[in-house]
Amino acid sequence: MGTLDKFIIKKFVSNFVFMIGAFVIISVIFDLSENIDDFLQSDATFWQIITQYYLNFCFYFGNLLSSFIVFLTVIWFTSKLAQQSEMIAILSGGISYKRILRPYLMFASFMAFVSLLLSHFIVPWANTTKYDFELKYIKKALTVSQTNLHREVAPGTLAHFYRVNAATSSGSQFSLEQWNSRKLIQKITAHGASSQPNSNQWKIERALIRSWDQNGNEHLIFKQQLDTVLPMTIEDFALRAEIMSAMDSPALMEFIEEQRLSGSGRVKEFEVELHSRTSNAFAIIILTLIGVTIASRKIRGGTGVHLLLAVVLGFVYVFISKVTAVSAVTVGVPVVIAVWIPNFFFMILSAFLYQKAQK
Repeated sequence: MGTLDKFIIKKFVSNFVFMIGAFVIISVIFDLSENIDDFLQSDATFWQIITQYYLNFCFYFGNLLSSFIVFLTVIWFTSKLAQQSEMIAILSGGISYKRILRPYLMFASFMAFVSLLLSHFIVPWANTTKYDFELKYIKKALTVSQTNLHREVAPGTLAHFYRVNAATSSGSQFSLEQWNSRKLIQKITAHGASSQPNSNQWKIERALIRSWDQNGNEHLIFKQQLDTVLPMTIEDFALRAEIMSAMDSPALMEFIEEQRLSGSGRVKEFEVELHSRTSNAFAIIILTLIGVTIASRKIRGGTGVHLLLAVVLGFVYVFISKVTAVSAVTVGVPVVIAVWIPNFFFMILSAFLYQKAQK
């Protein structure tokens, strides 16, 4: 590692630490102002709030914005170097533009590796502790806005609710089908069903039981109330959005497969989360290259104009990411393509800016 590498990486590290520290502190202040009443009314101690909630909150939030913060960092200190004519001096000394990029890409690659490690393993572990704290002290009752929820709760056993209410562990317009191979042998339709929290004990109201014997004869039984044990809990139908961010990637892949087999309509949502953990890390390298090519040119307006461009491009990247993620869930665009489209477009942009960069 040469003198130039050490110089740029030192600038990179010091400014990145300052940037991420500032963003995390600001986010903690905003979050504290929002949750201060819940904290005061809860039984959580000050030490629990710090170690179980905000320490893990910093891991989550810092990694969430890592690519954008790296982008701002590159723009910030590279623009200052350019405005002080240091970039011109380096190029005039016979050092090629490609050589200048080397320390940037070295540190960006290191940050991408760290982000991969955080996203796939460390942040989910931190989110688990944070999630448990939220459920215990500050989260309100879980609500489920989805309707017509279908699940395969056991091999050959299909359950359906029109709507569920996790707060009361109940659901309306319930049906349960028992299949033997491709033959329906029993179907229960009911006004509703409720269970004990975290229990397999279910109370089915106004149940109509239809069954078919081996000869194909149908039998009808009506019960005002049916108490039974079913291989499911209300949590099988009511999942918080945060649950996927609290699973490391191997566990999330297993969970996705379970949800796919159960007929869940949220499989693509979980797949977007899984693939985004990798694509967001690689965005660090792409945005670093864009940042250098934009900020290394000395222009009128200086660092302010460069930072404005960074913010605009950052919002464009986030907007494209959200649009493609929604298209994967609602329109049917393949998840891998939808998640990686923003990186693909910005990779083309980085190649174009590199060709046009002042060398």
